[in-house]
Amino acid sequence: MLDFAMVLAAQERIKGRVHRTPLFSSRILSERAGAMLNLKCECFQKTGSFKARGALNKVLTLSDEERASGLITVSAGNHAGAVAWAASQVGVPCVVVMPTDAPTSKIDAVQSYGAEVVTHPDRDTLFDKLAEERDARGMVFIHPFDDPAVLAGAGTTGLEILEDLPEVDVVVVPVGGGGLLGGVATAVKSVAPDVRIVAVELADGPGLQPALDADEPVTVTRPQTLADGMTPPFVGKLPLEIAKVHVDQVTAVYEAELLEAMELLMTRCKMYVEASGAATVAALINGRIELHPELAVAAVVSGGNVDLQSICGAFS
Repeated sequence: MLDFAMVLAAQERIKGRVHRTPLFSSRILSERAGAMLNLKCECFQKTGSFKARGALNKVLTLSDEERASGLITVSAGNHAGAVAWAASQVGVPCVVVMPTDAPTSKIDAVQSYGAEVVTHPDRDTLFDKLAEERDARGMVFIHPFDDPAVLAGAGTTGLEILEDLPEVDVVVVPVGGGGLLGGVATAVKSVAPDVRIVAVELADGPGLQPALDADEPVTVTRPQTLADGMTPPFVGKLPLEIAKVHVDQVTAVYEAELLEAMELLMTRCKMYVEASGAATVAALINGRIELHPELAVAAVVSGGNVDLQSICGAFS
């Protein structure tokens, strides 16, 4: 399991190597949400998403021998870029297995950090392809959402929320594989157990609620969506165990609501945010979470790696 001491250790380990991202308020979004809304802007993080925190923390916990063998991971986008970046920080080779239909901008970002991209046509068997490449190359696998060190790094986002908004009542987190949710929930509940943790997933392809219902990770069919960061084939075992204990509500949003939230964030808040990053705002402005005006709410805006070609088509 993940414990609070691991999150604190991660905060010290990655301090000065990643950004301490701002927590912005928004009058118009607060009015739409019906509460005092604050945005934790991980869209301004290194590599454009919270993923840099967990990837770097994991890499820095490896031995010199492990690092020397190189790193390998699997991802549709943001974790791919984060691991490639982390590998470049310590000067080791990196291979990333990505779906063939991953956004071109995210493939380009991975390659810009010096990593090798291996594309695979079937998202349902991405992890099988990963295992094949890992065994052939002898590299260390950096799991995108089911590794304690990765979750501990992600959890530092929650520590910063508590430091900047100690009066917070509700923390809202998007969920795909569950790494961010697991890390943030552990950090927040360890310090402030009465804070409500709300998870937001895709209504057309949820992963967390089916796993909670089954009491185990289940493979789910994910939709075609702009929110590629929320479409891993399953929720991780570790995030699921944390969610059972620390998550107070699971809700979901639709694609049209994601687009509306992206547009509001871009036009009214001047924040360049990807669909996964806008999911928390989408849930809040569409009444998915019961609130009242005196509540202080922090919504994690998890990433800003927008694929321009995709959104131009979506908004046209």
